[in-house]
Amino acid sequence: MKDDVSVWLPYRRTQIPGLPDGLSYSYWDGSGPLPGDPGDVRFIAGIPAPGAERVLGPVLPQMRNLEVLQLLSSGYDHMLPLLGAMPAGTRLATGRGVHREATAELAVTLLLALCRGLDQFAAQQAGGQWRTELRPTLVGKRVLVIGYGAVGAAVVARLGPFRCEVVLVARTARATPTGHVHGAAELPALLPTADAVVLCAPLTDRTRGMFGTDALALLKDGAMLVNVARGELVDTHAVVREVRAGRLRVALDVTDPEPLPPGHPLWNLPGALITPHVAAFTDAFSPMTIDFLRRQLYRYQRGEELHNVVLTTTAAEAGEQAA
Repeated sequence: MKDDVSVWLPYRRTQIPGLPDGLSYSYWDGSGPLPGDPGDVRFIAGIPAPGAERVLGPVLPQMRNLEVLQLLSSGYDHMLPLLGAMPAGTRLATGRGVHREATAELAVTLLLALCRGLDQFAAQQAGGQWRTELRPTLVGKRVLVIGYGAVGAAVVARLGPFRCEVVLVARTARATPTGHVHGAAELPALLPTADAVVLCAPLTDRTRGMFGTDALALLKDGAMLVNVARGELVDTHAVVREVRAGRLRVALDVTDPEPLPPGHPLWNLPGALITPHVAAFTDAFSPMTIDFLRRQLYRYQRGEELHNVVLTTTAAEAGEQAA
């Protein structure tokens, strides 16, 4: 049991009823002065918004007794450059799975929007044009869902009612109750058969740039690509070329670079639908995140294994900062 341990949270204690007793809670969302001595902090949760690395970067070197850095996002690649700022033994945990329903909901929404041409109809509406046209349906389409974690599984569940032929792809092939999962090595054979691809994979050295010129060229004319994972999975320049040529249509909730700068061709490119990394940001974000934090803090207070620990910093990593 941990008692009187300093915990910094991006929510006020009144917003998280039922927190475990015995811990000392302070509110800090990165926008105001520090609520105490960072050197006393043992558990800190990142801000509930993109940019945790920018907020935490300046203060992490002062947290010499930190035990847990809890992110509220499912990804953590943006925090890897800061590992050296944390003491050895710090556990980095994510919010993987907390926002899977919201992210999957947007992924399917974007796929439907592309399929039914809602972006094109919105442009016609802005121009006062009434122009009927034949659009494809998702029914019977072959959809590759790449990344079969919490979000990928939720996407598959939501595609079921549309009677798509869903093909699962992950790093390694395996059998699951849902069906066979193909390995990433099979993508060159699978991509030419796909009507649509939904990217849900994490960003790793293996997945970075996986949809570059060669992979995109394997997709059939008229194929659709939806990315709700990380922008760096896709070669942006290659995507622009394919969409500009009229070969592919894309819907991107994440981009590379991000934020997408003013004047970037994706902003006004016909066939490209952009949302500003909002998949998880719904009215369910706070209650889902707060519930997860409460459960995680109970486990921490009891000395139990935490959910979603992705790594523990080593002495070598901590030494890099000291050097």
